[in-house]
Amino acid sequence: MDRYFRPMRIEHYEDLIGPEALERIILKARRLHDLRVINISSTFYGGGVAEILSSLTLLQRALGIRADWRLIQGSPDFFSITKKLHNALQGGDINLSELKKEIYEGINLHNALRMDVEADIVVVHDPQPLPLITHFRHTCPWIWRCHVDLSRPDPDAWAYLREFVDDYDAMVVSLPEYKREVHIPQLFFMPALDPFSIKNREMSDAEINDRLRHYGIPEDLPIVAQISRFDRWKDPEGVIEAFRMARKEVDATLVLLGNVATDDPEGQEVFESLLDCKEERILILTAEDSALVNALQRRAAVILQKSLREGFGLTVTEAMWKGTAVIGGDCGGIRHQVEDGRNGFLVSTVEEAAKRIAQLVGDADLRRRLGTAARDTVREKFLMSRLAEQYLDLFESFEPRFTLNHRRGARLEIATPAARR
Repeated sequence: MDRYFRPMRIEHYEDLIGPEALERIILKARRLHDLRVINISSTFYGGGVAEILSSLTLLQRALGIRADWRLIQGSPDFFSITKKLHNALQGGDINLSELKKEIYEGINLHNALRMDVEADIVVVHDPQPLPLITHFRHTCPWIWRCHVDLSRPDPDAWAYLREFVDDYDAMVVSLPEYKREVHIPQLFFMPALDPFSIKNREMSDAEINDRLRHYGIPEDLPIVAQISRFDRWKDPEGVIEAFRMARKEVDATLVLLGNVATDDPEGQEVFESLLDCKEERILILTAEDSALVNALQRRAAVILQKSLREGFGLTVTEAMWKGTAVIGGDCGGIRHQVEDGRNGFLVSTVEEAAKRIAQLVGDADLRRRLGTAARDTVREKFLMSRLAEQYLDLFESFEPRFTLNHRRGARLEIATPAARR
């Protein structure tokens, strides 16, 4: 039990970040001791947001911050609409009817009615719970943390959502290129991983072998894998096409491993559409097994994340941390992690992906060189300790405007959708 679920402590990071950085974070946290922070999102698992919050809130607790994590509830109609909004923010089309707006705002009203938000700071994640702020008296800072690619949003969708965004006190996005025209301060926090979680901790060869055998993943040929939610933006069809092209030059096994997040109604449809592509050397798997993800990322010769849009791409970070050679789509946050030719490869087409798969499968020395540089990149830039420190700085910045005295709280003040418009 202690090996996997020991209490999180910032001191665990000392060997990775050094004693000076450790002491700096501890001193910042001490100034905010007992600060009450509530995070609100739409799912506890099935994507990078949940992955980050699971570890971040525990680390904040260890630093003396009273971090909490709440979920909103919604009907299938609600999550269908929020998925369309998510896609629209990343450049997809949407028919934003009055009925869709009514359902979206109405479900958020219902969540506000059943939610107590007694906190010094509220952090709302992504579009699903965005309108919650309209139903509470503004007595503490509210932060909107948007994790998706905002570089080219649908204009109508963004104009509608911005009505809610401008009610917040700050907006946090992952990259400077996601900056939008809003009336509130914007900050840029790149996501980070927890190196001590089950998904990222060290594994023995025996443990890796056990997980791969359990799921029937053969190891007689090099493994090429993509591990991500089943989502069209991740381009799983393009991955399969690239693998088939590469297989004309090298022998390998492709594994597409994914999950279906509870707030993503399109995921099951994408997964089922891929099943026709299954064959002896193309495996399509869905599983909620963090140890399997860890094992596959460590044992694979190549990890792909051939995304067409990507807010950040935490699965890229995870594979890089394991010292595995990565091929990523040249988009969004992936290009902030992968330096083409130094710690991985960036690709824009199926043909480029196929070429790099064949090159890496056939060159073990190149894989090792890229993998070593990739792990160093994560240690320097993408550990959870860095993200926790950025949030500490943000929380403290509100003190001149809001007295963070641990007695404040956002109190319910009902405003119906019709009243807002």
